[in-house]
Amino acid sequence: MRTIVDLPENQLEALSTVCHKEKISRAEAIRRAIAKYLHAAKPDDRAGAFGLWKGRKLNALKHEDKLRAEWERP
Repeated sequence: MRTIVDLPENQLEALSTVCHKEKISRAEAIRRAIAKYLHAAKPDDRAGAFGLWKGRKLNALKHEDKLRAEWERP
């Protein structure tokens, strides 16, 4: 898909320098930059797990022992 992006002159010059150095097109440089940005901006799913049990009326160690007891053989 094509899109139009307006860049300030100083960014355009810097981009041209990088493209010439790496022997890639501007489009390729922009695709790489967007891929890095999207990877960095991706939400960390692990962050939602912290505090998941907050507010529960439960002794966590007793609950863990109960679950582990299910693994024991009779």
